[in-house]
Amino acid sequence: MSSSLPPSSSAVEAKPSATLSRAAFWRVFGSTFITIFLAELGDKTQVTTLLMSAQSQAPWIVFLGAGTALISTSLIGVLLGQWLARRVSPATLDTAAGTMLIGITVCLLWDIVHL
Repeated sequence: MSSSLPPSSSAVEAKPSATLSRAAFWRVFGSTFITIFLAELGDKTQVTTLLMSAQSQAPWIVFLGAGTALISTSLIGVLLGQWLARRVSPATLDTAAGTMLIGITVCLLWDIVHL
């Protein structure tokens, strides 16, 4: 017997990727791309990749190695984030991330003050 009722909210929450609209996909993809792209510009990974490329005279091999490494670390982040999201509330994750960033900031400021 089929039902014409829409799926319950718990069924929709159970499969977020299946119900993600095209607009929502591009919104998440775009915000992720822009955030990571801007965060990575000029960081130590990019400078290291630049130096390795110049030193090795093999830019495409360096590109493949660096790209594979960045994809691998991103995969670890996504899998860990998915695992945590199943076990911890979003509010708790936000609080934990904020606390860690404040802790890092305090440590960096402490290091600067005591040079």
